[in-house]
Amino acid sequence: MGQLLSGARLFSPGDGLDMRGDVLVENGRIAKVGKVDPAGHEVVDLTGLVLMPGFIDLHAHLREPGEEYKETIETGTLSAKRGGYTTVVSMPNTSPPIDSPEAVRFVIKKAKEAGHAKVIPAGTITKGREGKELAEMGLMAAEGAGMFTDDGSWVSSSSVMRRAMEYASALGIPVASHPEDGSLSGKACAHEGPLTLKLGFETAPREAEDIAVARDIFLCGLTGARLHLQHISSLGSAELVRRAKDTGLPVTAEVTPHHLLFTYEALQTYDTLYKVNPPLREEKDREALLSALADGTLDAIATDHAPHSPFDKEYEFPLAAPGMIWLEMAFSALYTMLVLPGKLSLERLVESLTTGPAGVLGLNDRGRIREGAVADLVAWDMSEEWEVRGLASLSRNNPLFGKVLSAKPKRIWIDGNEKEL
Repeated sequence: MGQLLSGARLFSPGDGLDMRGDVLVENGRIAKVGKVDPAGHEVVDLTGLVLMPGFIDLHAHLREPGEEYKETIETGTLSAKRGGYTTVVSMPNTSPPIDSPEAVRFVIKKAKEAGHAKVIPAGTITKGREGKELAEMGLMAAEGAGMFTDDGSWVSSSSVMRRAMEYASALGIPVASHPEDGSLSGKACAHEGPLTLKLGFETAPREAEDIAVARDIFLCGLTGARLHLQHISSLGSAELVRRAKDTGLPVTAEVTPHHLLFTYEALQTYDTLYKVNPPLREEKDREALLSALADGTLDAIATDHAPHSPFDKEYEFPLAAPGMIWLEMAFSALYTMLVLPGKLSLERLVESLTTGPAGVLGLNDRGRIREGAVADLVAWDMSEEWEVRGLASLSRNNPLFGKVLSAKPKRIWIDGNEKEL
């Protein structure tokens, strides 16, 4: 006997699916989509809801091990689940870093014990994230690492990055780059533009990102390896990605919610909640990113969920920790602030959270509503309004606290098993 999810609007743009119908779930996978005879099945009535594939986040900082006062794997994956995410990729810039097979096993074990969203650990490219010697990439891949990145640091040595990409290519795993030329960005806390120069911030030009993106794209062409570019934030970088794709290079890229929603104009209040890395840029950058997402140049929206305690954000702006939390509210915020005003289609938003990130990871059986796919599914009430408060995350660093958003997940299935929200 399977579980029959009945009566919902089935919405999976990556499958060309937008219809009212049923989904039969058996043995953790989708057995049938369409009109299904309910005889012999447990029927779950989802009338009035929109059933979508579970979201996949390519970029989440779960802070464990080492900074459990900010977030844990348990609280981070609970927050993800409550935001409609069924899979998250955990970043390896923990303390100590995830640079060994033992560390990868630790993350997977903790995620299974928590029992919320699934976690795919990213392993580091280099030992200790020092940019010098390759980490144990093959052993980490064997334990379940699904990406390699020194996130938080750019691998500035072209020879090291070349060897990493060649090795990762042999393993069939993407290398993700944090594109930031530190020799240009230095100790900057903000984007270099007319406003921030007036405010007196130490700044970095968008070219600090563009130069790193260009170098990595050249190495992608040299090695043929799958290159994923993290948190693209500038109009120049978006154009470089577009050109790389036009030439057929295996390049993918992500953008964060905050770079789609905010600009550096928010820094006029000196509110450290708007301090992120890469920094918020100008309106022309935000518009370019939105256009690049809409036309498919940017493959995925990744949260860059970066929890920080109030203490970490109470410093003056240049010293405060950069980052925002997003897992529990990303979809609702993007739906409310971009889709409802007509700035982005719902189809493209959902693609960028499902088939887009699944493609980056090579997970062709996730992020879909079709026969044979993993039954990671979320039923949404798109009209329900809710106030951002009382989140599962241990941290509160997001400027949308107290705001009212639309769209709330009501039921969720992970590997075919319904989980409590």
